[in-house]
Amino acid sequence: MTVTAPMVGTFYEAPSPGAEPFVKVGDRVSADSVLCILEVMKLMNNVEAGVEGVVSEILVENNQAVEFGQPLVVITRDS
Repeated sequence: MTVTAPMVGTFYEAPSPGAEPFVKVGDRVSADSVLCILEVMKLMNNVEAGVEGVVSEILVENNQAVEFGQPLVVITRDS
């Protein structure tokens, strides 16, 4: 499953500069796991996984501008 950007904004992989990323490739996530933050007009919005599985790919770079619907993270669902 590919998690896409629910809005236009700036992608942040961690809660603050210098902090560990929310997730890395290979991490197991649950449906409510926070994958990243999207900043929109100075408001920080958590993006959650929505499914259980393993992060298999992160498709954007930290501090990158993203468009609505742009793929952000690929999660391989458990069989």
